[in-house]
Amino acid sequence: MRLSKKLILIFTLLVIISIIIISIISNTMINKIFETYLIGEREDKFTEIYQIINEEYIDDDFEIDGMELQHYALSEDVDIIIEDIDGDIIYDSTTYMNTEYKSRRGHRHRDQDNKRHNHHQNQNRNVKDIPKGKYVEKVYQLSYDDYAIGTLIIGYIDNAYLTEGAMLFKHTLARSFIISGIATIFIGILVSVLISKRLTTPLVDIRNTANEIQAGNLNTQSIVKTDVKEIQELSHSINYLGGSLAQQEDIRKKYASDLSHELRTPLTTLKTYIEAIMDGVWDASKDNLNILMSEINRLNKLVEDLQDSFNAEEYNIILNKSEFNISKELKDIITTFIPVYAKENYSINESIEDNIKVSMDKDKFKQIINNLLSNSFNYLEEDGNVFIKLWTSKYNLNLSIEDNGVGIKEKDLKHIFDRFYRVDRSRNKATGGSGLGLSIVKSIVEAHDGDINIESKYGKGTKIIMKFPNEQLY
Repeated sequence: MRLSKKLILIFTLLVIISIIIISIISNTMINKIFETYLIGEREDKFTEIYQIINEEYIDDDFEIDGMELQHYALSEDVDIIIEDIDGDIIYDSTTYMNTEYKSRRGHRHRDQDNKRHNHHQNQNRNVKDIPKGKYVEKVYQLSYDDYAIGTLIIGYIDNAYLTEGAMLFKHTLARSFIISGIATIFIGILVSVLISKRLTTPLVDIRNTANEIQAGNLNTQSIVKTDVKEIQELSHSINYLGGSLAQQEDIRKKYASDLSHELRTPLTTLKTYIEAIMDGVWDASKDNLNILMSEINRLNKLVEDLQDSFNAEEYNIILNKSEFNISKELKDIITTFIPVYAKENYSINESIEDNIKVSMDKDKFKQIINNLLSNSFNYLEEDGNVFIKLWTSKYNLNLSIEDNGVGIKEKDLKHIFDRFYRVDRSRNKATGGSGLGLSIVKSIVEAHDGDINIESKYGKGTKIIMKFPNEQLY
């Protein structure tokens, strides 16, 4: 099922369930309150009848005005029975028009209750849908100066308050809930369709963009118009993914081209010299064989660097840590480079904090420094200088190598640690660089849980900063 249909279905079900729950609860509570109100009104009316009859009975010297009582009984649809202090019936609204009264209340119950009950029920049945009620009596003590002078009995059907008007109100209320519910459901469906369309349209566009990327169109961009932050972020992510894949594809092609070029050059040289020897054009002298050996060494070094690069980025580098004095080790490495730099009139200066002891892979550390000093050497110009600094701080062991060489262009900085990436292809070719050195250095630093950054301004120089956590110290 499509997302849009699921959203519409879920939203509609939520609306329907909510309307049903709200309608049932509201209708029940309103009906209950309404019935409570009607019952309260009835009780107030009975109390009022009692008070009037009590006052008139006293004012008329305990005489009964049958017509007035009959009026109350008919207007309020109740039975009114009055008994004297001895329990004799002196007035009964159900038999008032007859001349014969029953003398005792027990007789009244036996002979008259069913007739009164049926009389009220027949009246109530004139109103449609009123449920069958029970006949009940409410007894009030007639009194004068706190002395009992008789008994007032009001008989009625317990649901007599459910008049035609009351039932009409309840039916109208129920219909209003049904009509409101249907209207709300219709509006809910309409709103769910609009919301679903608003949510799914940009998602469909993002899906189409993803399909285009999957098909190989890596430059496809998702352009969505929505104010939903999550969808905007998803669109940006898919665009970033496409851009990254396009960039990686370019790097892959360049990587394949560089790799084939780096391997072809020494192989071509070897093939040419060997063919010359075989054809007798070139003598297999020691000098010529040394040339072949240098090309073989160059090819072997390239393969080793390539292997290190793959191991660094695709597998975990296996570190062989040992405890050593990194300050002394760094000074020893610099000493071996001083003659090489001096030959080109370059200089190496240093500021090394003494007696810093670490637990690191010594060979990998040497590889880092050799790579970076060799790299700096290749890019120095007249009056070239390299400054090396080693120091500790609160949280890190810090190492920086700064030179005043040709520097790196800003567009090249973000690729500087990529395999085979060379900022100056002609210069690197002249120096025999493979473009793998900085990639390997970065991997070794990160294997020691360190961090490496590079700062450079084209034409002014480059500074490489490495930070290792103090856990490396001991």
